Amino acid sequence: MTIKEIAGLAGVSISTVSKIVNSKDENINAETRNRVLKIVKEYNYTPYSSAKIASTAKTFVLGVLLKSASKSRLLLDGIMSTARENGYHILICDSINSAQEELKNITALCKNKVDGVIWDPVSSQSLCHGHHFAKLNITYAVCGSSAPDNSYCIDFSSLGYQAARILVEYKHHKIACLLSPGTHRSQLILEGFKKCLYDNQIPFTDSMVLSTDSESWYSDIVARKLTGILCSHFSLCLALYEQLDKFHYRIPYDISLITLKDDVPGEIQYPGISGIPVPYYEFGKFICRHLIEECEKREFSDLSFYQTSILDHTASLDVPYPNRSPKIVVVGGINIDVTLNLDELPHSGKAVSTSRSTTFPGGKGVNQAIGAARLGHPVSLIGKVGTDYDSALIYSAMKENGVDIQGIGRDLSASTGKAYIHVQNDGESTISILTGANQNVTAQDIINNERLFENAGYCLLPTEIPDFTIETAAQTAKKYGARTILKPTLLDRIPDFILKNIDIFIPNQIEMISLCPGIRTLPDQADCFLSKGVSTVIITLGHRGCYVKSNGLERYYPAVGFVSVDNTGAADAFISALASYLLYGYSLDEAIRIASYAAGFCTSRQGVVPALIDRSSLETYIKKVEPDLIHR
Repeated sequence: MTIKEIAGLAGVSISTVSKIVNSKDENINAETRNRVLKIVKEYNYTPYSSAKIASTAKTFVLGVLLKSASKSRLLLDGIMSTARENGYHILICDSINSAQEELKNITALCKNKVDGVIWDPVSSQSLCHGHHFAKLNITYAVCGSSAPDNSYCIDFSSLGYQAARILVEYKHHKIACLLSPGTHRSQLILEGFKKCLYDNQIPFTDSMVLSTDSESWYSDIVARKLTGILCSHFSLCLALYEQLDKFHYRIPYDISLITLKDDVPGEIQYPGISGIPVPYYEFGKFICRHLIEECEKREFSDLSFYQTSILDHTASLDVPYPNRSPKIVVVGGINIDVTLNLDELPHSGKAVSTSRSTTFPGGKGVNQAIGAARLGHPVSLIGKVGTDYDSALIYSAMKENGVDIQGIGRDLSASTGKAYIHVQNDGESTISILTGANQNVTAQDIINNERLFENAGYCLLPTEIPDFTIETAAQTAKKYGARTILKPTLLDRIPDFILKNIDIFIPNQIEMISLCPGIRTLPDQADCFLSKGVSTVIITLGHRGCYVKSNGLERYYPAVGFVSVDNTGAADAFISALASYLLYGYSLDEAIRIASYAAGFCTSRQGVVPALIDRSSLETYIKKVEPDLIHR
């Protein structure tokens, strides 16, 4: 900063400034003296500073002049890391988005004789102050959105292209770009967005650009039935997420979101918005390395900055609804299973003891939902838990297995259900159930979660919840074209108003005897339910397999030869596999045979959820013993 520039800022003559800084100011009034001294201090003016500072000696100090340090944490981390590696110290100056503050920082860096400066200008007009550095032979590297074309920059156009391409790969065509108006970054992201659309033969229209300046940006999303949105900034995406949530949009079920992520603190985990991190840390290392190489007159190690950024997760991404695979909805009991291993099952008049027990999430709703999810299907579970610790175990297990939990409600008046399972050494078991919140699943809960039945292929209905809830669930499933599978549990009779909406009925032999008193043969028992509107009856027979009767099919299927350790979850494994493979397009005969293998695997291990098999393992095994059975 020269004496002429100080005089201009203070609105006085050069001689007045000279007198004040050289203590020859007896005839100058106090107000003028104080104003000049304030500017001299703020802009780091020293008389004859050019002559004093001019020196070729290195200080090994670099200046970092940022438009806003609060938004540059990762950039600073990268710069400081590289500076340390090369034996340099760093002076950080924050312009707080003020051109006046920026000029003060420039003069401070000059006064401190830094070897080089990384400069993120407040605006393009700020670049005229570069002569202060040039006059002192201070090397400076310009970066940021206000920098000229030949400066260092992150390729936001490429990041915009990458984010748009992810939406396209998820089969989205009705997409839009939500931008922060008037920013250079938004312009570049839009360029990448347009290029991606062009490369994928998706016509671009101006209506694909959403701006928070417009009052209609949200109504545009609704009116145009957009399925995917790219946001230029994480803060914009958070605001959008909040707005969509107010109008009961489910992300990513109704709409997919992707954003570029800046210096987002790691502790912000919710909501789960998928994003491509902007590589500020890597960019900081790159620009600092280049500046040091220029200061030391070394050859550049690389000429341009390029860093591949990886999508952090896919929590807010899904294919559009019309392209989505048919799902399975399970409406049923949610319990914590406490399994006791015994030499013999308890009976009247005799106490038994054991030192072996296990605890897992369970209930037929949970078991069948996890079973179908492990076999590759999107699954939604509808049911209730309490507000106790057990409920946390349920939610954790559902999340771990990829089951949609939107339909699981919390009941403030009841605890999570519990099942006490006694398992004999030969695998036979008995179950006692503490119903808990399961008894409070109502028809209104089904109505409130009706959207979960959209695109459902099958609805699984284990009867651990009230009859009228089962009836409403079956009716709702039929409304959306889903087939229904009913597993009778804890029932002595099944009302006809439920059976008329059931496609496949799967009791075990003991349940069938209770439901059909006086009818002894399996064919006659099956006919009893076929006459009430059920399409297919499958009676499971434990280690003897199952009996099936429907229009066009009647036969016994043998059980698969597995050593039984715990048969508690056999029926749940069978039902989830049956629905899964029918949904994959297998015939009823083929699906029953495959389901028999899934049930066999489940009986060969302790517990239910840990014993449910995944699709790859199941099909690999079947291909070895029945290679023609798996063909899709």
